[in-house]
Amino acid sequence: MTLNKSEVQALISLLDDTDTEIFNHVQEKLLNLGKEIIPSLEEAWSQAFDPVKQERIESLIHKIQFDSLIDELKDWAKNNSDDIIAGSLLIARHQYPDLDEERVFTELNQLKRNIWLELNPNLTAFETINVINRVLFDTHMFKGNTTNFHAPANSYIHAVLESKKGNPLLLSIIYTIIAQSLEIPIYGVNLPEHFILCYMDVEHMGVPTQEGSEGSNVLFYINPFSKGAVFGSKEIDAFLKQLNLSPLAIFYEPCSNLEIIKRLMRNLISSYEKLGYPDKSDELRELLESLG
Repeated sequence: MTLNKSEVQALISLLDDTDTEIFNHVQEKLLNLGKEIIPSLEEAWSQAFDPVKQERIESLIHKIQFDSLIDELKDWAKNNSDDIIAGSLLIARHQYPDLDEERVFTELNQLKRNIWLELNPNLTAFETINVINRVLFDTHMFKGNTTNFHAPANSYIHAVLESKKGNPLLLSIIYTIIAQSLEIPIYGVNLPEHFILCYMDVEHMGVPTQEGSEGSNVLFYINPFSKGAVFGSKEIDAFLKQLNLSPLAIFYEPCSNLEIIKRLMRNLISSYEKLGYPDKSDELRELLESLG
């Protein structure tokens, strides 16, 4: 649907109409215009003195942004899921629709540059991890937020970049974004009740093991929530045993970016439920369901 400016203004002027049928008709037409209508709605809100009209405009803007976010998430999952930054930013925009995304890219690029300056081709995998850990956790002071573990801010990429504190998943997302941008083969591992990373032996992926079958190509695991501590599969064995869970392969191998973003949304659902914000939790469930 395409309307000229005067037609748009005429519709917006009817948002305070007391006739429910008229209001619903106007709202539907404005919703169909999509995100392009938001600046006009924001201008109308600033000029409105009627609290009912302001509330209706706020609700309409949120509805337009939410519907657009669902469409963008579906498109990301279908066509762009290799871009974990884009997925993380989409989730952040649910709570922060005016998020300065360029600032996020700038901060990530600065971290990448600081690490790149200390790398060289002769470093072993362990030495490479030591460089990343030193820059992230010693120089820039990133750390796990142990005092306020369930705070929603721990799950928003821009907030964690600013505060330097996050949950295991978001710290892992930042870690893997930087590592992969430097062509370091680090990927997420969707461990129950925790999230970690693995360093892959990409040169031998798919090569049969001595037993004759394709084995794991994970060299070792990394825990960004514990300042990048390195460990092996035996520690995962012990962790799963504590949880009374069987050692399934999915707990040891890399997961997809789609699974990472789904888990990010589940973390936020839990956070907002604990804080008593059911509306936010319900919307996040709807976003999650849109990904299938």
